[in-house]
Amino acid sequence: MSINQLESLKSEVKDELVNNILPFWSGKMIDTTNGGFFGRVDGSGRIYNDADKGCVLNARILWTFSSAFRVLKNPEYLKIAERSKDYLLKHFFDNEYGGVYWLLNHKGEMKDGKKQIYAQAFAIYGLTEYYRVTKDKTCLEKAIELFHLIEKFSYDEKLGGYFEAFSREWGQLDDLRLSAKDANEKKTMNTHLHVLEAYTNLCRVWKDDFLKKQLRNLIGNFTDKIVNGQTYNLNMFFDEEWNDKTDLVSYGHNIESSWLIYEAALVLGDDLVSEKVKKLCLRIADSSKEGNMTDGSMIYEKFFNSEHKDTDRHWWVQAETVVGFLNAYKLNGQKEYLDRSLAAWGFIKDHLIDRQNGEWYWSVNENLQPNLKEDKAGFWKCPYHNSRMCLEIIERQDTI
Repeated sequence: MSINQLESLKSEVKDELVNNILPFWSGKMIDTTNGGFFGRVDGSGRIYNDADKGCVLNARILWTFSSAFRVLKNPEYLKIAERSKDYLLKHFFDNEYGGVYWLLNHKGEMKDGKKQIYAQAFAIYGLTEYYRVTKDKTCLEKAIELFHLIEKFSYDEKLGGYFEAFSREWGQLDDLRLSAKDANEKKTMNTHLHVLEAYTNLCRVWKDDFLKKQLRNLIGNFTDKIVNGQTYNLNMFFDEEWNDKTDLVSYGHNIESSWLIYEAALVLGDDLVSEKVKKLCLRIADSSKEGNMTDGSMIYEKFFNSEHKDTDRHWWVQAETVVGFLNAYKLNGQKEYLDRSLAAWGFIKDHLIDRQNGEWYWSVNENLQPNLKEDKAGFWKCPYHNSRMCLEIIERQDTI
């Protein structure tokens, strides 16, 4: 029964990727006037020609279409990836101080030159994926350059881990936040997770001893600092000395990390680390069950010392729920995990996919009403989480 379910899941997500998600980005998001991609499409489908363009969005488009070409071999995907790569290298890279800018205006001119480590990581992630399918040496060289800049300016030589953000000139900043909703702390789980993700992909194509050392250290940051040893939730915010400043549980980040940490250990290639991380990742997946509703969906987050929960079902959280529980099923074979993964996909099919206008809604509320106030595409609403979910299932199906 499980084999048939997995075959059906693979078929359905491939159809979703090929006929809904990717066509939205390749058909509606290309900015033929100013280059690259539009910076925003709102929840009603209106394109904003003058919207600013974020590095995170561009790098995620680069990763998505590079990965889609690697898995599905459609040359049209490679054309979109190449467009994103060219725009990233020409407009986002700071040729004076190094690194990538946070934000451009719609014409491709620097608007915010700060060096958010989160963005440097996603640039590595996208460039290395493009290198995997093209062997474009410039992309690998740029990814390695970003790696060394992160290590030079962001790595904490004394206590380990990575500081959050810097000025354009790599100086200190008072405001380190990714977004207004985040705590203004020097170290965060979110940035560490995506540096881990970036270094994992870089390690696939560049077998450097120093990189492997830092990837190992990053895994250790999660096992020893970031994962709460009592609850197995992720602690979210820290000061410079790794004192926990967390005030919430992020169910989406819990389930996402439960497979990304294990993937990092596999790429590192240390069996002892992999075995340790395997047990931990299953516990993290188990901790995520608290936010997993009976309809298969995962709520967004819960705040400490309060009864308040954000019960909206965000698009990226649902996508990561499918992958996270499928990964847990692969790790120990318990059918409960497969059932949770399939239920999450069922929820996505029934409530999150916009079958009229393409792509997915930002979220639906607990009454299953779509959120049209938030973007369909934008600085944070990218093709990466849902496309990656589809691609992970397509690639994993034969190994589960």
